[in-house]
Amino acid sequence: MTSTSPAPAARTAHATHSARATVHGYPRQGPTRELKRAVEGYWKGTVTAEALRTAAADLRAANWRQLAGAGVHEVPTGDFSYYDHVLDTSVMVGAIPARHRAAVEADPMDGLFAMARGNQRVAPLEMTKWFDTNYHYLVPELGPDTVFTADSAKQVAELREALALGHAARPVLVGPVSYLLLAKAAPGVDPDFEPLTLLDRLLPVYAEVLADLRAAGAEWVQLDEPALVQDRTAGELAAAVRAYGGGGDTGGGDTDATGGLGALTDRPKLLVASYFDRLGEALPVLAEAPVEGLALDFTGPAIANLHDLAALGGLPGKRLVAGVVDGRNVWINDLEQSLSTLGTLLGLADRVDVAPSCSLLHVPLDVDAEHDIDPEIARWLAFARQKTAEAVTLSRGLSLGSEAIAAELAANRADLASRAGSALTNDPGVRSRTAAVTGADLRRSRPYPERTREQRARLGLPLLPTTTIGSFPQTTELRTARADLAAGRIDTAVYDERIGSEIREVLSFQEKAGIDVLVHGEPERSDMVQYFAERLTGFLATRQGWVQSYGTRYVRPPVLAGDVSRPEPMTVRWTTYAQSLTDRPVKGMLTGPVTMLAWSFVRDDQPLGDTARQVALALRDEVRDLEAAGTPVIQVDEPALRETLPLRAAGRAAYLDWATEAFRLATGGAAAATQIHTHMCYAEFGDIVGAIKDLDADVISLEAARSHMRVADELAAAGYPREVGPGVYDIHSPRVPPADEVAALLRKGLEAVPAERLWVNPDCGLKTRDWTEVRASLENVVAAAREVRESLPVADGPAGESSGGPTGGAAGN
Repeated sequence: MTSTSPAPAARTAHATHSARATVHGYPRQGPTRELKRAVEGYWKGTVTAEALRTAAADLRAANWRQLAGAGVHEVPTGDFSYYDHVLDTSVMVGAIPARHRAAVEADPMDGLFAMARGNQRVAPLEMTKWFDTNYHYLVPELGPDTVFTADSAKQVAELREALALGHAARPVLVGPVSYLLLAKAAPGVDPDFEPLTLLDRLLPVYAEVLADLRAAGAEWVQLDEPALVQDRTAGELAAAVRAYGGGGDTGGGDTDATGGLGALTDRPKLLVASYFDRLGEALPVLAEAPVEGLALDFTGPAIANLHDLAALGGLPGKRLVAGVVDGRNVWINDLEQSLSTLGTLLGLADRVDVAPSCSLLHVPLDVDAEHDIDPEIARWLAFARQKTAEAVTLSRGLSLGSEAIAAELAANRADLASRAGSALTNDPGVRSRTAAVTGADLRRSRPYPERTREQRARLGLPLLPTTTIGSFPQTTELRTARADLAAGRIDTAVYDERIGSEIREVLSFQEKAGIDVLVHGEPERSDMVQYFAERLTGFLATRQGWVQSYGTRYVRPPVLAGDVSRPEPMTVRWTTYAQSLTDRPVKGMLTGPVTMLAWSFVRDDQPLGDTARQVALALRDEVRDLEAAGTPVIQVDEPALRETLPLRAAGRAAYLDWATEAFRLATGGAAAATQIHTHMCYAEFGDIVGAIKDLDADVISLEAARSHMRVADELAAAGYPREVGPGVYDIHSPRVPPADEVAALLRKGLEAVPAERLWVNPDCGLKTRDWTEVRASLENVVAAAREVRESLPVADGPAGESSGGPTGGAAGN
């Protein structure tokens, strides 16, 4: 489909074409996470609203200045957010839940944060993953009575800021079709309600926003429609036709949106953008729409857009923004291959511009800020600033010919060759062990019904046993100790004593609170992936490689650059220390192979399944050593299993095969009496229930508080046969759930899962919460579990030995 040298069109493009570089969006946080500090300072009352607005404006200006200075012709506006761009869209269209309206009307900023985080009076919006990324968005809540109203103040203000600074600027908005496809029925609304039925009500609001942006000076506006890269029904594609026009009789009029946004006269030029996969069936819909441009992804599987576009006859008369630089991973671009792709595209559109494949929100800011990475490896990497430079270089090559960027092409060839020939990427011992895996390695020695009898006898837990997911609050003292150790201000002995003291405190609190299965709190871990990456070969850690996960929560995904192995035990020391302090069972805590890949920047030079198998074997060794040390419960977290699911159904079976195989490879060697847990959070689980079964974990805990126990119903409907802990405490909110509210959630869970298989736990780890909130919340969780347990027909004896309790829900096997 592409070649390894520039196409002739690319060499002579300067005679007929002037390509420009742009980006869809840029990291929001600033070089040292200035936005995080400002927002969290506002929450604490140490930063005023005006100071927060000033800090945000300074960050936006710095981003635009950097982009323009690098050679980007058209900077994005509207992509900046205090918390989440989908939440900003809900405000823009007036989709504010009734419970939040008073707060929004009283103070828009406080109201925005109440929608995002909740408070002691109101619950927040549900949060879930943005397609197959690790970014979380706030899910719009809609119903048949939703009334949309336009509020373009944020979008207009940020556009005017950029224009006043002398930049050519393009506002970026979530498109109306994707917005509705990402939404859910509001609480109390029939769950079968389809938000897409509100499209005709929403389009006039978008028309008003577009008119406001045009009046403010916008020449172009970008409408992001990533939901259209997924498998879509005929009705959903028809909605895209209604949204943008074209493709049949869509009504008339040019003063409202009844003929589609493309039919409006009072609007800027429209660039409809898709990314993360091929546009597929929606490509002809958008190609025929009366919009002025499309932005398409041409990286990874989305390279299929090249063939599809050629088969369609191109985009005559339209602008094409070609996403040939991977906006989601950190490896340098193959400039010659991308230039060849761009040369092919020149004949398929009226104008071709160059961009990363999606917003650069998903990658760190700058490789040059990393001083500890081997320079030989650093040359293989490109973060947001480097990817911007790659897009600018490619636009020059497309405009002026490959000779104009000959030096850049030569350096790029050398960097690619350095990576391909490195010993880091090929460890013969790892590869021979991986090749020797057999089917027997993927299975537990005994089936679940036999295992659970042994586990219950060993653990002696009550019905509705309580536990937590793993982490406890990372206090300022802990973070300071970690920083002091890294800086050499304290030695390892002092640091270890600080960790030991924290574990003792965490264990003591759990025992006093009455929790049944304890955790050591993970005080030694800065991050659930990075901690393991730092102890496995093949991974690299960054110092400043921060990426937004949600709100003010930033993570530093490791870079998985080579073959993976485990030189020595990673968790045994602190887990066994914790177990020595209590007679109650303490869980060993590991991060699963799929999540290690999903939350790292994974190597792209071999199949993901091969890499997952290497990680799984390293974790298998850790499970073996934890067992040998007497650990009775081992949790292998896989929160990323669902988010990594391919966006199109055609690729899902193959993915789930290797993903579930990797989990079973990691855990299959565990003895029958060892209880294996796993955990997943903030995703849509209904379409992977079969895979959850295939993991063969003894206990799975999942997010359920914000989604009102929906996952328990989904598992029951699918006949899930093992133990389940649907979360009853939403840890992404500072709100302390009252005991009666937790008890109500538990009773709802019991309608789907019998008591002998139901666990009681938070939605996720407690790392980001304050101790005050955690103490009160967990005490309420334990009190609620005790209350519900005592209301059961038989409330004593180890779990599973009773014949009482609810009889509904999925049957075990």
